[in-house]
Amino acid sequence: MTAVASGGVLATGAEASAVHRILERCRVARPRVVAIDGPSGSGKSTLADALVRAWPGAAPELVRLDDVYPGWHGLESAGASLAHGLVARRARGAVGEWRRWDWAAGRVASVERIRPGRVLIIEGCGAFAAVAHVEAVDVWVEASPHVRQRRALARDAGAFDPYWEMWERQWRRYVARFAPALRADVRVRVADDDRG
Repeated sequence: MTAVASGGVLATGAEASAVHRILERCRVARPRVVAIDGPSGSGKSTLADALVRAWPGAAPELVRLDDVYPGWHGLESAGASLAHGLVARRARGAVGEWRRWDWAAGRVASVERIRPGRVLIIEGCGAFAAVAHVEAVDVWVEASPHVRQRRALARDAGAFDPYWEMWERQWRRYVARFAPALRADVRVRVADDDRG
């Protein structure tokens, strides 16, 4: 399934279409976990927020990988950490946990715990690695490099700028090893615009 958003963002109509397709897939698959993966700046957070708002019944638990990465070198380790500490434990019916990273202090800020029961949404670069060993609905969000970089660098007021290339290298290694786009149950593509 593919939904296309225009203008470099998930526009209201395209967002609603993407959310509808994800919810339809979830209605059929009845997953306990939904993973939203894709490169930086592609629109994953926007889509995750819309999905939580539209979810029928009890709202899902949402874990953003931006809160889990242990610093700028942590793309790969965050997925592995969630797979073991959160996803696998909840799949066994136990309380799952994950470590919230304090970016300003450069250390773990707290240990968060999530009881089993509600659907879990994991959103961020590397999310499919966190759910590789459980039944999940995998949502892939993509956009052109131009759109992605413009959006990613604009949202962090310059904090991401010095790390863009380093993060992209980690991202490319993850893609080469894991081929996440091929795992997707639902694909969302943000279309380019002409406004630069």
